[in-house]
Amino acid sequence: MAFRNVMVESPARISVKNKQLIIFTDREHSLSVEDLSALLLENRQSTITTAALSLLGQSGCALFVCDEKHLPCAVLTSFSQHSRTLSTARLQLSATEPLKKRLWQSLVKAKISNQAECLQLCGKESQVLLNMTGRVLSGDSGNVEASAAQIYFPALFGDGFVRRNSDGINASLNYGYAILRGYMARTLAVYGFLPAFGVHHCSEINPFNLADDFMEPFRPVIDLLVYADNGETELSPEQKRRLFNCLNLDILSDGEHHSVSYAMERLVQSYARSMKEKSPSLCLPELLAVRQHRYE
Repeated sequence: MAFRNVMVESPARISVKNKQLIIFTDREHSLSVEDLSALLLENRQSTITTAALSLLGQSGCALFVCDEKHLPCAVLTSFSQHSRTLSTARLQLSATEPLKKRLWQSLVKAKISNQAECLQLCGKESQVLLNMTGRVLSGDSGNVEASAAQIYFPALFGDGFVRRNSDGINASLNYGYAILRGYMARTLAVYGFLPAFGVHHCSEINPFNLADDFMEPFRPVIDLLVYADNGETELSPEQKRRLFNCLNLDILSDGEHHSVSYAMERLVQSYARSMKEKSPSLCLPELLAVRQHRYE
């Protein structure tokens, strides 16, 4: 199982030698591609060979690149690496509306539950959000997700906080969410799903609708990390490293301790089972206090 998430901050030349990824900065680093789960290239002066891109794509490694502000702006995901891509896509597209609504209901309930846990871990009042999970109907027809967000973010970051403002907290949240979104898109592609076709998100200009659906219960992982850095007024290099490391943090997945990246994979696997069985049975994550996952 791939488990390493590598962030390259300095200008680098990246190539392949003997099926090893060679990253040359001030010195040469050799990495086994089989161990790589995600690679983030922050410096725009870095160069990478086509052979390296091909090898990363074949291995299923998510490759993030950044814009001029050093924020993730694109991700390379595998294409047609699943052995039964067509049958998986047909299964995905055959999902009925009632099934998709029940899947979205499960995802929203898990998201709000994790938001409540995030508040509790931060010493905030969480019972109001916990009570809201019981109000989430099929398809979240009452839009409880939005109502919960209006309570959650000011409770976590203080009265007056507005999501999407141009401030340090929002910049940090956006950075972390971009990592989650890109890695979820990578995982869906590896398992043969079409990320553009969501169970709830359905924007015609969004190639990652399904990734946006399935990343929702994982967002509080980022919120918890950003809250811990609440004193920082801007997105620092150290904070970027901590946020990228979110994929290696510990989380509960069906009652078992796993890394966030593997919990994402388990969620996608359970989505595949749900499609086959025509019944929602998702392996949903449960937030834990921030700690590095230990691989056995």
